[in-house]
Amino acid sequence: MARAPLLQLNDISLTFGGDPLFSDLDLVVQPGDRVALVGRNGSGKSTLMRVMAGLVEPDTGERVLPVGVTTGYMEQDPAMGGFATLGDFAASEMDPAEAYRVEMVAEGLKFDPSTEISKASGGERRRAALAKLLAEAPELMLLDEPTNHLDIEAIAWLENELKQTRAGYVLISHDRAFLTALTRATLWIDRGQVRRNEEGFERFEDWREKVWEEEDQQRHKLDRKIKSEARWAVEGISARRKRNQGRLRNLQQMRQERAQMIRRQGTADMAFDSGGKSGKRVIEAKGIAKSYGDKSILHPFDLRVLRGDRVAFVGPNGVGKTTLLNMLTGRTEPDEGEVVLGTNLDIAVFDQNRAQLDPEMSLWESLTGSPEMRVAGEADQVMVRGQPRHVVGYLKDFLFTDAQARAPVKSLSGGEKARLLLAKIMAQPSNLLVLDEPTNDLDIETLDLLQDILGDYEGTVLLVSHDRDFLDRVATQTVAMEGDGRATVYPGGWSDYREQRPADAGVERSRSEKSGPKAQDKPQKAANGAGGLSYTEAHRLKVLPEEISRLEAEIGKLEALLADPALYSREPVKFRKATEALETRQAALGRAEEEWLTLEDKAGN
Repeated sequence: MARAPLLQLNDISLTFGGDPLFSDLDLVVQPGDRVALVGRNGSGKSTLMRVMAGLVEPDTGERVLPVGVTTGYMEQDPAMGGFATLGDFAASEMDPAEAYRVEMVAEGLKFDPSTEISKASGGERRRAALAKLLAEAPELMLLDEPTNHLDIEAIAWLENELKQTRAGYVLISHDRAFLTALTRATLWIDRGQVRRNEEGFERFEDWREKVWEEEDQQRHKLDRKIKSEARWAVEGISARRKRNQGRLRNLQQMRQERAQMIRRQGTADMAFDSGGKSGKRVIEAKGIAKSYGDKSILHPFDLRVLRGDRVAFVGPNGVGKTTLLNMLTGRTEPDEGEVVLGTNLDIAVFDQNRAQLDPEMSLWESLTGSPEMRVAGEADQVMVRGQPRHVVGYLKDFLFTDAQARAPVKSLSGGEKARLLLAKIMAQPSNLLVLDEPTNDLDIETLDLLQDILGDYEGTVLLVSHDRDFLDRVATQTVAMEGDGRATVYPGGWSDYREQRPADAGVERSRSEKSGPKAQDKPQKAANGAGGLSYTEAHRLKVLPEEISRLEAEIGKLEALLADPALYSREPVKFRKATEALETRQAALGRAEEEWLTLEDKAGN
């Protein structure tokens, strides 16, 4: 016997500000459903989820929840008034005998339940709201951006929990890897319409492109039919004859139907101006270390960043990634060691706290009030990459409307604030981008665009993110900060780091017979700090032979793949990706061999 649905929405309509957000919406969530809810920022994802949770009353239609079905909703900004600690809030609706589950979930999400709510950060409050939902274990979970403010380890823990649960859930997230791993169906909000596909997020983009292609074909056919009928109407056929009145009415209806076809919202018109070239060496950090009281943030650490590098910094929350970024860019002094910045640097910073945005200022004032963007004597112009632009026109490039231009920053969603901050930093020429958590709150389309423009950017990028897919697509090397002051540099992105780290044993490290240092030829005497090497240098000298071996093996495989003369014509996308991967690994091999030679020479002196 089939089980009853967990939730039904029947003929739902909802209007905000005069424009319909949804109309004639029907939706069913079945037991065991694992559904991705996707759509552009501002399309109504969170509003729809609040309708599903019973927190927003629709204008028309009904929400049907079968008797006895329990639901839980994790919102982005939980209200915690009346509770002393995060743990009190998380356990507030549970039997005291089961409150231990909050402690278990808190350990996985890495927050302290005894933290006073008055002293808790926004991220801690969100983790407490998520812990409340998971500990209560309802039959239907509604999760709105659960990975925001979680580090990669906590995201992996949550992913594992959701894989094992028997509950159904609907999930809003910008994290591609998270959605791909967990979902089996997709709800897509697009221009007021909610479509469902019985495939997980992994197939979303193919499905979306197919829908859009069918729309374009339908629009083209209707345009041709209207043009044909309009020609008939003006070429002397008497519209006064009764038998022709119906045809004219059909023409009118087709024109009305065509006018009601809402065009798809385009992507933001974003671009970075690489400005003037920096020197080849952008940053040289030698033996830098940092502590706060008894807590060691960074043991002596060396890093060389060259022009064009994309360096990602990963690690748990609070491990010191932002502190290291600040030391590398000269905003924080290390306790020991030195940082030498290269020549001709123009630095643009995207900070995770959006501190560059005043919540009380309007979007207009945020741009025209910026000294680097102000056009002398013009209150409605901003300087964008050396050219004056009208402020509203520039805001439209980032998908803001005329009405939003005069609205306060505090009225924006998280994704809209991220887009506004991108608008500010993209207006100024730069050759070194410092991006601290840029992916939080951005929709998937904007993330795709950001990835593409970073690929075209001629400058250097320092990046902090917990989005594993984004790291894999952007980073050319990864600095892993794993606690206790340890930091290690790995070539490649997140997946490359996971394959290379010492804990991941068992990966075959074959070598090709190429020129360059051989693994068996490399002395290990510096592993214990001999020859005047620092702790970090000694460690690098120890691990570089394996790193070089891995890169040479990967280069050999890629060269073998590209040796197929038919690959380009048969699979052009695969050919392009393999060519890009080969160039990346050849550059990484050159850097690794140069680093090994430098350290070996230093160890021998």
